[in-house]
Amino acid sequence: MVTFSHTDQGTDEAAWAASGLPAIAELPLDGQELAAMRFLVLVAHPDDEALGAGGLLAGVHALGADVEVLLFTAGEGSHPDSVTITPEQLAATRLQEFAAAMDVLGLGGSWRFLGLPDSGLTELKPEIAVLLREAIDRNPGQQQVAILAPYRSDGHADHDVLGLVAAEIAGEGGHALLEFPIWYWFRASPEDPAWHTWVRLPLDRNQQAAKAAALSAHTSQHSPLSELPGDEVLLGEGFLRHFTRGFETFAWTPPRTPAAHTSAAHTSAAHTTAPHTSADAQRIFDAVHAGSEDPWEYTTSWYERRKRSLTLAALPAEQYRSGLEIGCSIGTLSAELATRCTRLLAVDASSTALELAAKRLAEFPGVDTRQLTLPDEWPGGSYDLVVVSEVGYYLSPAEFEVLLRRIEDSMEPGGTLLLCHWRHPVSGWELDGDSVHSLARNLLRWRTAGLYRERDFVLETLVAPVDPGPRRR
Repeated sequence: MVTFSHTDQGTDEAAWAASGLPAIAELPLDGQELAAMRFLVLVAHPDDEALGAGGLLAGVHALGADVEVLLFTAGEGSHPDSVTITPEQLAATRLQEFAAAMDVLGLGGSWRFLGLPDSGLTELKPEIAVLLREAIDRNPGQQQVAILAPYRSDGHADHDVLGLVAAEIAGEGGHALLEFPIWYWFRASPEDPAWHTWVRLPLDRNQQAAKAAALSAHTSQHSPLSELPGDEVLLGEGFLRHFTRGFETFAWTPPRTPAAHTSAAHTSAAHTTAPHTSADAQRIFDAVHAGSEDPWEYTTSWYERRKRSLTLAALPAEQYRSGLEIGCSIGTLSAELATRCTRLLAVDASSTALELAAKRLAEFPGVDTRQLTLPDEWPGGSYDLVVVSEVGYYLSPAEFEVLLRRIEDSMEPGGTLLLCHWRHPVSGWELDGDSVHSLARNLLRWRTAGLYRERDFVLETLVAPVDPGPRRR
């Protein structure tokens, strides 16, 4: 357990603002998807909801989503040394403040107080699990459940146990999980790697205003109870600055079964029938390509054609000497990359796909195709362009790290690595598009030349250093 006090200096918000936090990936859910979800919100103490997720709660309420808030304690232990107010009186005050905050967020009739003891939730983990399962079972409809809970390593014992229970039950039921950090911003620093894989939710003006008003309702926490010792402010100005950002941040665990989505035709095949290890790739993708010469509508889908145009436009150099495309499928992107590369090697695990690719690429004299199962097999050679598009999440994290090291060893100084990946959950796999890109950034530490994100995909170019220096392993 992390040991800290609200009287400690803590990490200044300026340090977080100067880190890469403001540029982490956005939550890959649009308004329609959020509106269709059923949100169960676990709150340890009054004010946690406003601090960690006030903007999100205001937003999903405005969208018409089903929201239920479970308040576990009244927060009666926030001022243990007060001589002016008893824990019972403080509990009544804080419940009134919570009710006011819920009204501001539009959730006045959507919360329940469970009456558990402040700073005593660790000993009640089984009871908390029962309460959460009952809440999930009360409305067993077809809605995708999303559990909101404090970050499981936030540093406050009550926060941590709610996060742990939420994570366990979300895993059991395949539910979405959004963990909101609170004291983490105070006790941790930007050097902590945890936040690199989180997501952010941009807040519009109405959401920011609702969040600020909800925070303001918790007067007992941001104003002194009296001038006497023991009644000091609990949440000082420095701490509250972490929650005036134009976005909220969550540790995001997607649902095990992705919600229906039709904007990209290829999700119906590769994104649900992918192999569970790279060694299975040839068999699975041979079967996919045997059923159709264009199983993901690469040649007919506007989504795919537009994504290829953006991919070509994102390349920082006009021409490349030697390119490598990993996972070329039937060669639609390869044909366009061929116009930018003097030589291009297009590789894929599927022999069926490569037969189709070879026909499409026959008119380009500088293009070769090769059947390889990466990362176990590698073509060798050196390259000033490597393209990894819609491939990374078919590897385990360990396999993807090996792939990145092979790319690093083969990349010429100043060469370009282009990554492009679907951002929605990929059923049955450890990685998704955003985590693939985060791993690449964190492991290679190459300069980002360009980064583009939208709801469905993320497109990124990384540039190898001209003078790589000693390699970190």
